[in-house]
Amino acid sequence: MNDNSRAIRVHTRHADLTLEEIADGLAGTGEVMASVSHCFGTAWHAGAAGKWDLAGYYIRRVRGSMRTLAVRRPKYAGQLEEFLRDGLEPLLRAIARQDEPEFKERYAACVAMANRYHVDTGHPYIEWTSPAASPERGLGLP
Repeated sequence: MNDNSRAIRVHTRHADLTLEEIADGLAGTGEVMASVSHCFGTAWHAGAAGKWDLAGYYIRRVRGSMRTLAVRRPKYAGQLEEFLRDGLEPLLRAIARQDEPEFKERYAACVAMANRYHVDTGHPYIEWTSPAASPERGLGLP
């Protein structure tokens, strides 16, 4: 039995919450990965359209979300670190050089890595692809 009578409580404008209650309110893996997928797909269309600054912005958002997820879900930290190092960082370098062929190659490598991780973690039904249309509307992307 958990004795929360001595649990640290944090005062918010809505309630006094325990750290456990705050942690339970954080976005889970599914929510974080939905955001990652949205940003990753948008980066694909930005790069394909030659909007390199926008592509870099969305890939940096992916990187930030994955760093946060590695803290929240340490069981995935090794895979996330590998993906960041071997997938996203080379992709970001291709974006910085505005190298479209390398961008497409690195993007495809990231997709393959993500799909392998999904299989390895028991989620083979989650399969990344390059989206046919940009998930982000209103940016003038195809």
